[in-house]
Formats: sequence, C-alpha cells, structure tokens
Amino acid sequence: MRVVVLAGGRGTRLAEETIVRPKPMVEIGGRPMLWHIMNIYAAHGHRDFVIACGYLGEFIKEYFHHFNLHTSDFVVDLGKGSIDMVSNGKYDWRVAVMDTGIDTMTGGRIRRIRSMLDERFFVTYGDGLSDIDIGALLRFHESHGRLATVTAVHPPARFGGLELDGDAVRRFSEKPQTEVGWINGGFFVFEPGVIDYIDGDASILERDPLERLAEDGELCAFRHTGFWQPMDTVREREMLQALWDSGEPPWKIW
Repeated sequence: MRVVVLAGGRGTRLAEETIVRPKPMVEIGGRPMLWHIMNIYAAHGHRDFVIACGYLGEFIKEYFHHFNLHTSDFVVDLGKGSIDMVSNGKYDWRVAVMDTGIDTMTGGRIRRIRSMLDERFFVTYGDGLSDIDIGALLRFHESHGRLATVTAVHPPARFGGLELDGDAVRRFSEKPQTEVGWINGGFFVFEPGVIDYIDGDASILERDPLERLAEDGELCAFRHTGFWQPMDTVREREMLQALWDSGEPPWKIW
C-alpha cells in the first residue's frame, strides 16, 4: 500500500531546528525523522511512499535525490568524473516527493495528490514515532468497512501527579499515560472516498474532514497502547535522541 507522509508544516514549536530545515528532516541518531518513520512502514512491507512537502521542501527533495549517496558506499573516479556504487544499501523503496504548497493545510496536502491515491492508502505525520503494529492496524481497518481509521493513543505524560492531604503531599508519582484520555496519534488508513470530505487547500484534516467522517459514522479508532511520541519541542527531540543512544529505541522494529 502507498504511504503518504505529511511533511510540509513549518514546525514553529521547534523553531531552533526548523528555521534552517523542515521538521521531518531534523535528525535522530544521525538520520532524518522521515527515515525513521519510513522504516516503520517498510518493516511491515509497505515501501511505496509519497512525501507531501511544503515549507523548505527542497531539503527533502535534495535528500532523496541523493539518497543512494547518503546510504551506500561508492568509489569516485575524479579523472573520469564517474561514480561506481560498491553497495546500494538495503533500500527498495519507491519515493515520490511532491510539492503541495507552502501554506496548504494537512487536508489540502492530501487533496493535492489525489491523482496518486486511487486505492486504499496510509497517512501519517512527519514528526511522530511509534512501535505500532502496522499490520494489525490494516487488519482492523479492513474489518470494520468504514472509510477511515485513526490511531488512538494516550498522550505522553508531562507532569508528576500529587496526592494531597491538606498541605501535605501523601503521594508523588509520574502520571502514567493510561490515566489520560485518547488523542489522535496519526497513522491513519484511508479509503479514496475520504478525499471527497476535503474541500481545498485551507482544509485542516483534523477539523472538518475528520469531524464529518465521524458524524457520518465513517471513522473508527485503532487503539494503540504502546510507545508513541511526537517531536514538537527541543526537549522531545533530545528525549528521542537519548532513546536512540540507549541502543533500544522502542520504535526501531526493523
């Protein structure tokens, strides 16, 4: 199945990084966030990608244009001006890098590439990692027969919990994710009919399209209780980097 990665936003909450490159190109472990996301899907057999670019999209185009140089060994003959690949790496991906506009919203980006989406397809954001079972997600979508599936996750715990007795703290604990409600975690599965719910460039996927799909009974939620982490801030980027450095990043299923 084709995988659409929404990679066109400005990433203003991570401005320290995104002033010079798009957020999906911010690196974790020396590799762009995009590379990590695409490996999650590829590990489950889905290697046909469409990257919906916008802000600083030329960085993404340049990266994939020279992808083999980034990921392979090669010999350069300076006299002849030739390059001979010693190894072509392990990647058999097909990647379409599409400019979907600087100010286009998330829904609008999908609509702009609708000619490439005539069959069931995945959609996810270019700034979130998970150990989600893509195969189980797809089977769930196939089982309910609706137009759309969203992955429901618990938001990462941000604050420690306090149990008070008057002014005394009786218990302090980091608030577990499971005590918080469900939120949109991306990792969607859509039928082509979803695009009919998207009006134009200004359409924000998370608002009118998904709201109307829910009202029409065409949206189901796949509950994922494992690891899920967005990269919205420098602190979150550093946390993901620390997980990578540990040697056991939970999203590394390949």
